[in-house]
Amino acid sequence: MKERVEGLVAQFPEKDLDGVLISAPENRRFLSGFSGSAGYLFITKDNAVLVTDSRYTEQAGNQSPDFEVKQVKGGWGWLVDELKASGAKKVGFESQDMSVSSYNGLIDAIKGDSSLGGVSLIPAPGLAENQRIIKDQEELVALQKAIDASDLAMDQVCPGITHGMTEKEVAWKMEMAMRDFGADTISFDTIVAAGPNGAMAHHQPSDYVIKHGDPIVIDMGAKVGGYCSDLSRSIAVGEADETFKKIYDIVLGAQLTAINTVKVGMTGEECDSLSRDVIAEAGYGDNFGHSLGHGVGLFIHENPRVGPRSPDILEVNTVFTVEPGIYLTGWGGIRIEDIVILREDGAVPLSKATK
Repeated sequence: MKERVEGLVAQFPEKDLDGVLISAPENRRFLSGFSGSAGYLFITKDNAVLVTDSRYTEQAGNQSPDFEVKQVKGGWGWLVDELKASGAKKVGFESQDMSVSSYNGLIDAIKGDSSLGGVSLIPAPGLAENQRIIKDQEELVALQKAIDASDLAMDQVCPGITHGMTEKEVAWKMEMAMRDFGADTISFDTIVAAGPNGAMAHHQPSDYVIKHGDPIVIDMGAKVGGYCSDLSRSIAVGEADETFKKIYDIVLGAQLTAINTVKVGMTGEECDSLSRDVIAEAGYGDNFGHSLGHGVGLFIHENPRVGPRSPDILEVNTVFTVEPGIYLTGWGGIRIEDIVILREDGAVPLSKATK
């Protein structure tokens, strides 16, 4: 964790900062190792402090040996004390995470102490998020465990899906299987969208009864050691109809085209277009409404963005999803998603579930 803190501090000169307040839970865990649900980090070039409440003080001490752990009861008095002790004047905060109410309370606390004249809060989104784009070996191990759990669950449960089951039943079976295969929890609410419900990319499982021939979109993920997986497969119950076969082949072709041709140095937009062009040329461009993919790690959707208008550069060892889809109102949808890691010579799929 020490190297991660050093990487954060190395960004201070460019951002003209003396210190930074970390509030986003994923960034707090990335930088300190602390997995509790409450706390803040205050990091300067000379010190790194983790504050939390009495529920987590012992846990924080065990998980974050590189941080000075302090127990607080609430409010911003602790940060006022840290600002005085450190002499920091230009303090970054995670504007993408902090609520207006918390920000206003912090401003009031600073203004309420006359000795803190000259202290300014500077929006500094993305400092830790940019560090998280490239996973180190420890992160890749946890990520692969999460991927394996969802892969194994998908392969175990799919063959047993039959007509008469409900979407909710399938979702529950998937979630139990992911737990059985090592997941700590799920990384997001499982999507099971059968029949015409598959036309809604983020349909919530319902009491819809699956019928013979229904196409089903399943999108799910496991979480292990804080790291998330994200996996989509599309299947048919019983005999697939001609529409399923046609749309599936287009989506699979679009996915494989992107996986096999994406290169280091491409933007997220360029990668997205690799799949989008295949779908558009097949006549279904208007039926692919979401981005091709996204980074994945401690948060289910993180940088880099892989979609239209994304300027994010895909670097060596970038991890992201490739998930094209086609959605037809009244019939259903097809989405196929894998997580890949971009190496010097191209993308390597980390997901292995049967297609």
